[in-house]
Amino acid sequence: MKKLKAHVKNFLHELKRKKVLFLMISPVILYFIIFAYIPMPGAYIAFVDYNIGKGIFASHFVGLKNFEFLMKTGDLWRITKNTLLYNFAFLALTNITQVAFAIMLSEIKGKWFKKLSQSIILLPYFISMVIVGFFAYDFFNYNHGFINTILTNLGFPKHDFYSDQGIWKYIIVFFKIWSSTGYGMIIYLATITGISTDIYEAAALDGASAWQKIRCILLPLLKPTFILLFLFGLGGILKGSFDLFYNLIGNNSVLYKQTDIIDTFVFRSLVGQYNFSQGAAVGFYQSIFGLILVLAVNAIVKKIEPDSALF
Repeated sequence: MKKLKAHVKNFLHELKRKKVLFLMISPVILYFIIFAYIPMPGAYIAFVDYNIGKGIFASHFVGLKNFEFLMKTGDLWRITKNTLLYNFAFLALTNITQVAFAIMLSEIKGKWFKKLSQSIILLPYFISMVIVGFFAYDFFNYNHGFINTILTNLGFPKHDFYSDQGIWKYIIVFFKIWSSTGYGMIIYLATITGISTDIYEAAALDGASAWQKIRCILLPLLKPTFILLFLFGLGGILKGSFDLFYNLIGNNSVLYKQTDIIDTFVFRSLVGQYNFSQGAAVGFYQSIFGLILVLAVNAIVKKIEPDSALF
């Protein structure tokens, strides 16, 4: 009790001393209270047979039946596997691409060309996934798509991309890398900019080549940032890029086996089947699994490299 009073007293003291900073952060705190903490009791829907007329807490309690149904049908394993595989590919490939582009931009000497390149690489991040969906459709459409038009003109048969399950995992990963590289590149570029020039000068005096500077100076110094972003990414490992998947795949059930993720499954459960209980069950499972994964990976990182751990 004494410790609690001491913590409250310290907090009030800090609040009074740094009231401007607390005022600046208050919109963020308010946002999380309204959209993250207040809706939390709604997770109870996952354990009831939800009836809109009765409400959440008056609906019939069914325990884990919503989870059992998902396991028996095999949907839970399928969407979990797809979500994990896609997100691990996104995490690994986007971070590697971001580091590579950040290093290349840092080596460019011309300021005008450097700024132009950075703007071009960042541009896809601001393009709506709805536009990306139309862009992909114009490319892969069977009748009038760009690729099939070229194949026809060259004398080759058309390819039905929207019936080919195997090819879409590569298309989805490509568009994710294309849209995410610019934003992450800026973070790595800021880290590179913060590295003291004295280190480079010392390496140059020792006769280090450009590649040796990258391998022995840049990459080791970028490692803490890489690990931190990787851990942040793991927090949403089961939260797929819904806008990307939905706008590329839509309601094409032929491709569900390879492209269906947790977010699209929940969306169809709610909008198409009006099954709020199953949708909430998957969402609850998604949050718990993500929390456990972050805690486990953070514990591993803390043992290997304590300075790079989140907490």
